[in-house]
Amino acid sequence: MSTAGQTDKADQAQATPADTTLAQEFVQFALESGVLRFGEFKTKAGRLSPYFFNAGLFDDGAKLGRLAQFYARHLLAEAERSGLEFDMIFGPAYKGIPLAAAVAVELARQGHNVPFAYNRKEAKDHGEGGTLVGAPVKGRVLIIDDVMSAGTAARESIAIIKAAGAIPHAMVLALDRQEKATENGVDVNHSAVQYVTNQLGLQVCAIARLTDLLQYLSRQGDLSTPETSGALSLKAHYQAVLAYRERYGVE
Repeated sequence: MSTAGQTDKADQAQATPADTTLAQEFVQFALESGVLRFGEFKTKAGRLSPYFFNAGLFDDGAKLGRLAQFYARHLLAEAERSGLEFDMIFGPAYKGIPLAAAVAVELARQGHNVPFAYNRKEAKDHGEGGTLVGAPVKGRVLIIDDVMSAGTAARESIAIIKAAGAIPHAMVLALDRQEKATENGVDVNHSAVQYVTNQLGLQVCAIARLTDLLQYLSRQGDLSTPETSGALSLKAHYQAVLAYRERYGVE
């Protein structure tokens, strides 16, 4: 999939959604699906986060299909907004596998048929062998994932794509948490998304960011979430998420 007028996004500070309305719709969808939850959750960095985004809970055909629509709408909008171009989609194992397949189907439905591939965690020693499955990995490759915590999946995907002789060109996420990464257990002043953009040279875009979640929560007043059964309002969650953002957030 490509458009004219590609712009260099290597200096882009963070993943930005092309459409604020789309981002707000996505946050609501994630909440309704139980994918976005509030409480106290320990992150990979050892922080206690007041919210958790688990894309594995897009766990039926209807949810996955709608998720793919959000990715496709965002990618097409980003192509118009920033000139995003790619020749194929790569889904890193494991969560990226169904994402790559579903988004490829949705893009084809909208008239943009692109090939996709994914990797195995362990090499297959029979049949076709190897670690790659799907279309030949070539050209400009778009990596698809749900969130990025430490950037490990991105670095592994980049290595796989380069080894295949292709170009790791861009990355799309469902949610950019917009928070500091850690190196050797110490907080640094950049996020994993910023590292991938500024140091590894990939354009990174996201359907929604933590900023969009805060905006959504700020507009909901005293509505309760299903999982809290009225115990806490979305307004109360807003204060907890805002405090987390003020402590760990990046601009």
